[in-house]
Amino acid sequence: MNHPKPRTRIQQKNTEAILEAALDVFSQYGFRGSTLDQIAQAAELSKPNLLYYFPSKEAIHATLLAGLLDTWLDPLRAMDPTGEPVEEILAYVRRKLEMSRDFPRESRLFANEILQGAPRIKDALEGELKNLVDEKSVLIARWSAEGRIITVNPHHLIFSIWSLTQHYADFDVQVRAVLGEDSEAPFAEAERYLVTLFTRLLTP
Repeated sequence: MNHPKPRTRIQQKNTEAILEAALDVFSQYGFRGSTLDQIAQAAELSKPNLLYYFPSKEAIHATLLAGLLDTWLDPLRAMDPTGEPVEEILAYVRRKLEMSRDFPRESRLFANEILQGAPRIKDALEGELKNLVDEKSVLIARWSAEGRIITVNPHHLIFSIWSLTQHYADFDVQVRAVLGEDSEAPFAEAERYLVTLFTRLLTP
């Protein structure tokens, strides 16, 4: 059996530089508006050197998306069926808001892909993501039936959490234009607001 040769340190460094540069470029210009020349320039590599590592723009984009989906699903996976329902949902809100704060480029990359019809991750959305959301929706519905939270549509509750947290990354320029605040302030205020909002919404 042939095993792939381990990458050298310089190969690993260049691969990481390409993916980091591509994340910047794709999150700013979208897939269609981005070029290999832009990515190579941002990575401080020649285009032929970049093509040694990735054969196409599509290959770079696919690598980024493959790594992103797991990261995106982890906050929902962490919702604990044995925990206190309101606190578990609030913890999920906080984790999603933290992701918008800490991974804004990844959020915009994901949003751009969705806006284009998700041609490169539709199977994952209809498979892994849908299965996880359905699983957690059953859990939320059970909490409602037990009277531990108000009766609520579980899927739309999750959608509302997505929209109210990812907004701060995907519409960052608009948020800061309105607030005129430094980088951390919007998220501190947002957390206080969203915790109050969902606590009042969910508490029986």
